Amino acid sequence: MEQKIHQGRNVKRFREMLGIKQEALAFDLGNDWNQKKISMLEQKDVIEDNILNQISHALKIPVEAFQNFDEEQAVNIISNTFSDFKDGASAINIHPTFSPVKEVLKLHEEKIALYERMLKEKDEMMARLEKLLNK
Repeated sequence: MEQKIHQGRNVKRFREMLGIKQEALAFDLGNDWNQKKISMLEQKDVIEDNILNQISHALKIPVEAFQNFDEEQAVNIISNTFSDFKDGASAINIHPTFSPVKEVLKLHEEKIALYERMLKEKDEMMARLEKLLNK
């Protein structure tokens, strides 16, 4: 049994993900639109191509996203991905490709070098000030 993609529901999902209210979308679409018309549109299984193009332009989302996004497939992909991690394993890489200890030592060495440069500059400034005072 093939599940149909509900284009109106997809419009609603993307609009909500972008944080856009129905009133704002209606305003962007023009004078013929209002909040109630957007609400009715979001209930339609299939939306006319010219209207999808207008919505696509207003939301800056490709028309294909409204026509092809299937939430059930997305959920299946996500659940299959995470079901691969069994026995407490996770998607987090607990074996980094770098050595954290070496990175900390490197930062420490950089900090010491900076401190030594600052001390040298301070000594040079003190010498200049002493010269000015002796004049």
